[in-house]
Amino acid sequence: MITLEPWAEADFALLERLNSPAMTTYLGGPEPRDRLLDRHRRYLLPDAGRMFRVEVDGVPAGSVGFWERTFGGSVVWEVGWSVLPGFQGRGVASAAAGQVAVAAWAVDGGRSVRAFPKVDHAASNGVCRRTGFALVGEVDFEYPPGTPIRCNDWALEPESTPSAG
Repeated sequence: MITLEPWAEADFALLERLNSPAMTTYLGGPEPRDRLLDRHRRYLLPDAGRMFRVEVDGVPAGSVGFWERTFGGSVVWEVGWSVLPGFQGRGVASAAAGQVAVAAWAVDGGRSVRAFPKVDHAASNGVCRRTGFALVGEVDFEYPPGTPIRCNDWALEPESTPSAG
C-alpha cells in the first residue's frame, strides 16, 4: 500500500538519501548540507503547499509535495516527487503524484496541478503520462536558480481523476 504521511522532523534522514548524485541528476546535483537543512525546514512549515513522505507498506520510499507557483498568469499547484531507487519502476511515483494532486485540490480545488520535469527525464515524464497529466508543451525555467533548463509542462485539471499509475 502506497500512502502519504505529512513531512516530519525525523524525515531529514530520508531527504539526505534523496540528495544523492544519482537522485539529483535532473535537479542540478546534490545540495550542500546547509541548503538541505533549509529545504527540510521549509518542508516543515505550514504554508500554501505541503510536503509528504511517501511510504510503501509503512517503509519510507520517497517524497512528494505541492506548492503554489504563478505560471502563465495563473496561480497553479506545482507538484514534484522523488522516489528511492529500490522503489522505482513499481508505480510508487505515479500513485504518489495522483494522491498529492487530490491533496492539493482539497486545499484549493479550482487550480490546475502542474508538473515540470526536464524534457530528457524519461522516468518523470512517464509518471506524468501514467498519472493522467496532459502534455501542454515545452517551457524554459531556471533550476537551480541561474541554470537554464528546458522542461515539459504537464497539466492535470480539477475535473480530472488521476490514475493510480
